[in-house]
Amino acid sequence: MEIRKAHFPGRAPVDAYGGGGFRFAGMSHFGSILCLPSGIHGWPVADFGELSLDSFARVLEQAGEIEVLLVGTGVDLRPLKPDWKAAFREAGILADPMSTGAAVRTFNVMLSEDRAVAAAFLAVE
Repeated sequence: MEIRKAHFPGRAPVDAYGGGGFRFAGMSHFGSILCLPSGIHGWPVADFGELSLDSFARVLEQAGEIEVLLVGTGVDLRPLKPDWKAAFREAGILADPMSTGAAVRTFNVMLSEDRAVAAAFLAVE
């Protein structure tokens, strides 16, 4: 079995979520993901409590191509920390937290509208 870096080099809607992972573009990924202009990347975060501003470094690196960041916070909505919101605002990104399910649905709609949307999805069971 070949293990490769978790990265899909394109934008794609999320077809399914749950069971600890996601399906998109005919592929599946176990764990959390970042959906960015550069593609869909594995995100080594399993729980909201593990998040820090550093967890969003890849998002901030691509801020020039992102207007809205949807943050799927797991099963429940969790507010973003004030310093995270300030960093996103300074980078010109509107960050909107919601449950992962709601974030996936919103991401798919915004992606279909060709909006400058990115997402950080925590995996759920």
